[in-house]
Amino acid sequence: MKATLSSHPNTLSIKTIYEDFREITKARLAVSVVFSSLAGYLLGFSIQNPFQWSVLIMLAIGGYCMVGASNAFNQIIEKDLDALMDRTKNRPVASGRMSVNSAFAIALTLTIIGLVILYNINPKTAMFGAISIFLYTSIYTPLKTKTPLSVFVGAFPGAIPFMLGWVAATDQFGIEAGTLFLIQFFWQFPHFWAIGWFLFDDYKKAGFFMLPTGKKDKATATQIILYTIWLIAASILPAFGYTGQLFITPVTAVVVALLGIWMLVYAVKLYKSKEAKAARTLMLVSVSYITLLQIIYIADKFLR
Repeated sequence: MKATLSSHPNTLSIKTIYEDFREITKARLAVSVVFSSLAGYLLGFSIQNPFQWSVLIMLAIGGYCMVGASNAFNQIIEKDLDALMDRTKNRPVASGRMSVNSAFAIALTLTIIGLVILYNINPKTAMFGAISIFLYTSIYTPLKTKTPLSVFVGAFPGAIPFMLGWVAATDQFGIEAGTLFLIQFFWQFPHFWAIGWFLFDDYKKAGFFMLPTGKKDKATATQIILYTIWLIAASILPAFGYTGQLFITPVTAVVVALLGIWMLVYAVKLYKSKEAKAARTLMLVSVSYITLLQIIYIADKFLR
């Protein structure tokens, strides 16, 4: 009986530490970001830059560390604001389960480990990883309570992962990596404005300005539609032969365009209804869209 009682708290504490680590690094988000980087790597490797499992694994681990560090720094900076919102009040630092010092130690450790791992792939990959952390924590996060332009700033670090994989594979940042960056850059706007729409009241408690007009109105919905259209245009660019080694076939371009139209339909539905439910649906569709787009790009490379 004594052994059972003494081991039980340890089991709980290990589980709690694990869960808090997942929350402070936003594991689900981090994994989706890592997927984007791996997709970029699979698109980037070639005869000149052969596939290497070691690089793929380092990219996955280093990428997770960098995203996890950004999220941990963010939760330190916003701990008092997180405590005001229903969606975030139970986060480790906001709830008081984890001290600021512990969170900072995790964030700093992840930053160092991530940079070292990415540098061992190549210096450019580490540089973009460092830029991503800096923009996210030092510019995007403070601007969230100041101006809706924070979403524009946040779109830059948010767009880096897809092209980071290409840079990891090729050690080059050219038109190909720039195109991948552009696709994910435009995608950020309908995705995050949809989130800002259905979480409007919760964000308002913390004074976050996420929607371009500051309101759930037709002007915001119109911008969501426009950025979705630009996203569709950017996504089919590789079919026209202007993006270097990044190329998709005309058939794939049609599939990608139809995928974009699918997302556009839900953007229009939000414009018509202006309801939180429509915004939530658009957010879910946008997540599916970017994942499917990357899978289609990869499939095109290996099947043509």
